[in-house]
Amino acid sequence: MNHVNPKKLQQSKWTAAQPRDREKHWLVTAVRCDESGVPQTCILEAVHSHRELEINWRELKDPEHWQVGWQA
Repeated sequence: MNHVNPKKLQQSKWTAAQPRDREKHWLVTAVRCDESGVPQTCILEAVHSHRELEINWRELKDPEHWQVGWQA
């Protein structure tokens, strides 16, 4: 399991375990929180295409889908 600190998500780097359309490396560009300040979702931007993807931030904990940092 990837260790993810929700307070340090902004601008963190991720590698998709199974890239689609050459989109392997991603950067967290925004974190959306509820009224009490608890993170709910994050916006990932593909480095190659700049396509955005909104996911539940907890999905980043699954090493079968995401790896911390930019891997080769």
